Amino acid sequence: MSILRKVSLVSLFGAALVSSYRSQAADHPGMDEAVRHLDDEWAHIKYQVNDRDEQFKDLQALAVEAAAVVGRYPGQVQPLLWNGIIDSEEAAKASIMQKLGLATAARKLLEKAEAIDKAGPGGAVAMSLGVIYYHVPGFPMGFGDNKKARNYLETALAIDPNGLDTNYFYGDFLARRGEIDQAKRVLAHALDAPENPARPVWDAGRRAEV
Repeated sequence: MSILRKVSLVSLFGAALVSSYRSQAADHPGMDEAVRHLDDEWAHIKYQVNDRDEQFKDLQALAVEAAAVVGRYPGQVQPLLWNGIIDSEEAAKASIMQKLGLATAARKLLEKAEAIDKAGPGGAVAMSLGVIYYHVPGFPMGFGDNKKARNYLETALAIDPNGLDTNYFYGDFLARRGEIDQAKRVLAHALDAPENPARPVWDAGRRAEV
């Protein structure tokens, strides 16, 4: 069993994030566009690049770009969040020797974002941490923790109860824990989320996963 399952760890934004982008763009010119680019490239690599080795190579390059965005906009949640998302995705595609290190790096970035805004944006920080905690094995192989995962995922769901991502990841967690009936209800609710024309590649890809 691999240290980190071959499941993408996070996409993590819905309509709440679009609103958050718009509200902060005036205060941080250029950040909105930079974060949207990271989002679009992540979705392209995850859902439109089929070769695993090519995915990993592309994610490595995108992670460098994401780190640069964090450096340009210190103390801002969205760049930290997307840097964590991309490192998480990179971990999912990495070799067995690299997985845990990349997952740990992603967790640290997300914890920095959590320290700035525990609820933001739209519960994405809590959700991404929850996803990492249930995909990484527990002690002694890793830092995974199902109790922490559940707490984070339920926090995210309370913030965004009708979101495609929040319901998908909570449903996936429940299914992996054997809570099948509840998982089915949560996953069915995920598909009730309205389509997001601002993120068409992610929207179609996530619905296929659900």
